[in-house]
Amino acid sequence: MIDTLEQLDFAKQYTYADYLKWQVKERLELIKGYIYKMSPAPSRRHQAIVWNLNGIIWSFLKNQPCQAYAAPFDVRLPIKDKKSNQEITTVLQPDICVICDISKLDDKGCVGAPDLVIEVLSPENSDKEMKQKYNAYEESGVKEYWMVYSDFEHVLIFALDESGKFVGQHPKIKGDLLKSVVFPELAIDLREVFLE
Repeated sequence: MIDTLEQLDFAKQYTYADYLKWQVKERLELIKGYIYKMSPAPSRRHQAIVWNLNGIIWSFLKNQPCQAYAAPFDVRLPIKDKKSNQEITTVLQPDICVICDISKLDDKGCVGAPDLVIEVLSPENSDKEMKQKYNAYEESGVKEYWMVYSDFEHVLIFALDESGKFVGQHPKIKGDLLKSVVFPELAIDLREVFLE
């Protein structure tokens, strides 16, 4: 049994089946089989932004068939429609995700691409990690991806086009109205997100 980080080889690739066996206290993500450590406890500012977004999204979704989840919540991104635990090498815990295809949900989280993924970035997020996550979300077919920069109070929005590639929208800053591409009726005044 693996119960400490020291027992894991960060240069080795793992699968979701391996991930399920680990009993470590630290929060981890897998991106294409490689381990990424998550910060032990997000900052108060990070949590406030997630909480504000959660409230707005919950209110928007309460009469719709879609469901929203906040981290820790495993999103398993299988390789090309293969859902076996042995074939899944990417397991992420986005700050918020919205899933409209309820068949993707099970007791362990989500198998397949959510419709919307929101990551609230902090200084601890490495450039490599963010590039890897962007690529993983794009390749798996996440329809819309928001990168929320808490320090600079702006949001970058990427929407999947017909060719399966993310296309960036005009950046949104505090005071702007953020409109979702996938959920056009969802409009968020970013002053409500970045308030403390």
